[in-house]
Amino acid sequence: MSLLIKGITIADASSEFNGKTCDVRVDKGTIVEISVNLSQQKSETVFEGSGSILSSGFFDLNCVFGDPGFETKEDIKTGTAAAAAGGFTGIAVMPNTKPVVHSKGEVEYILNRAKGNLVDVHPIGAISQNLEGKELAEMFDMKQAGAVAFAEAGKAIADDGFMSRALQYALGFDGLLFSHPENKALAGKAHVNESATTILLGMKGIPALAEEMQVSRDIFLAQYHNAPIHISNISTAGSVALIKKAKKEGVKVTCDVAAHQLVFTEELLNDFDSNYKVKPPLRSKADNKALIAGLKDGIIDAVSSQHRPYEIEFKNVEFEIANYGIIALQTVLPLLLQAGLDTALIVEKLAIAPRTLLKLEVPQVKVGAAANFTVFNPTKEWIFNTETNQSKSANSPLFNKTLKGKVEMVYHNGQYNIY
Repeated sequence: MSLLIKGITIADASSEFNGKTCDVRVDKGTIVEISVNLSQQKSETVFEGSGSILSSGFFDLNCVFGDPGFETKEDIKTGTAAAAAGGFTGIAVMPNTKPVVHSKGEVEYILNRAKGNLVDVHPIGAISQNLEGKELAEMFDMKQAGAVAFAEAGKAIADDGFMSRALQYALGFDGLLFSHPENKALAGKAHVNESATTILLGMKGIPALAEEMQVSRDIFLAQYHNAPIHISNISTAGSVALIKKAKKEGVKVTCDVAAHQLVFTEELLNDFDSNYKVKPPLRSKADNKALIAGLKDGIIDAVSSQHRPYEIEFKNVEFEIANYGIIALQTVLPLLLQAGLDTALIVEKLAIAPRTLLKLEVPQVKVGAAANFTVFNPTKEWIFNTETNQSKSANSPLFNKTLKGKVEMVYHNGQYNIY
């Protein structure tokens, strides 16, 4: 089936049509024509793109599904539906399933389950067996089977020697480790950011130091081994400064930030809404500003969703016993627009950089290329509610709110959805 998109503005820095308003024709999964005033062909579906942007399909570096083992939270079908509705045509999923993704068998299971989907699903393997931080997982075998990176799924590796050995081992087969930036000894059992605001709420806080010490350790280890490391979900101004310095010194360090860390702050905890309970915790407005500046300066490489679905009984409870995390795949774009990021930066941090980090092919908007794109309108408003939510879970502080910035279409693998 042929598709004609009329009057769309193209956002692809590598394309000769970047910044231009054109018509785009797609046939059998390939972009076959880009021009102006294209005429509709017989039996061709037409999409009016006036006021909207067409970019390479978004890619998420950090989300959690429940398949296998925790399908009541999110399975691959609902997770990819949420991803597509958020503009993502590719995602990397964390290994904290049951069983844990720590051998090639689990990697192959996920790839087979996701086969033929509009959204590409790329498994991230565990660094350690059962995410216990004691024995190295079968990283080489997982890499051969299709794992794109390795992580402990939101858990920090406390043992310095173990992290050192993991980096050294992964270096031998070009594996990339994702590090969670938290020193557990300093973070303790606290649930929120350590500040005057949270002290007044009567809650123990996680100091910025807990994140920054872990970032420093991993930078030193990466430098020592001359190995790449990716620090996922940074949240403090201090972390931005440390990574900036390391990059200037030639350390092979990259990082990402969750979209909600650019907009939400610790002041939102005044009502003890557990849907704002995330890890790393929400920080200050000053941290927000530093993170946004880090994105604009190229210090922070990418934006992730940090999608963490939970059944209602894990979130609709007292704040201190609620689980960490929010569903976020469908709300990344509105949050980035709210944070003041322009179209070019959004496309770079959501579509280009994530794939570059994982050494995956970056889709292009050009004639003859496979169609892998997202169409979004940065000014259109929509309501995130039970009708529009594609996830199995509903643990989001943005539920039933009007958001600005709507994904209108995704196209990939010869399939497309219009929203």
